[in-house]
Amino acid sequence: MATAERPSRSALHPLHAILLAGPIPLFIGAMLSDFAYSSSYQIQWSNFASWLIAGGLVFTGLAVLCGLIGLFRANHRGGCALLSLLLLVATWIIGFINALIHAKDAWAIMPSAPVLSVIVTVLACVAAWFGLSTKNTGGRE
Repeated sequence: MATAERPSRSALHPLHAILLAGPIPLFIGAMLSDFAYSSSYQIQWSNFASWLIAGGLVFTGLAVLCGLIGLFRANHRGGCALLSLLLLVATWIIGFINALIHAKDAWAIMPSAPVLSVIVTVLACVAAWFGLSTKNTGGRE
C-alpha cells in the first residue's frame, strides 16, 4: 500500500512574511539618510530619516501583531517564531527611541541617531532572518 505524502508547506502566513521584510529597506534608508546628514549637514536628510523610521515602525508594529497571532495558532513554529517576535519587539522599542531622537533639532541628533539607526537595522534584519527561517511541516496529520 502506497502512502501519498503532502508537499511541505510553510507555517508562516504570506502577509506576515511581507510585514517581516517591509521594515528592512525603510530602516536601511533611514540609516543611509543619517550617514548622508552626518557628511553634508543638509537638514532634509534628517527629515527623510524621520519619515523612513516612522514607516519602519508601522511595518514592525504590524509584524509584531502577526507574530503574536502566529504564536497562538494551532501549528506555531516554536522557538524561531518566539525569538523573531522578541527581536521585533526590541526593534520597535529601539526604533521608537530613535524616532524620539530624530524629533530633536537636526544638529542635536548627532551622534546617537546614526548609531541607533545601525542597531535598529541590524535588529530588523536578524528578526526577519529568524522569522522567515521556518520549519516546513508536512506529512500526515
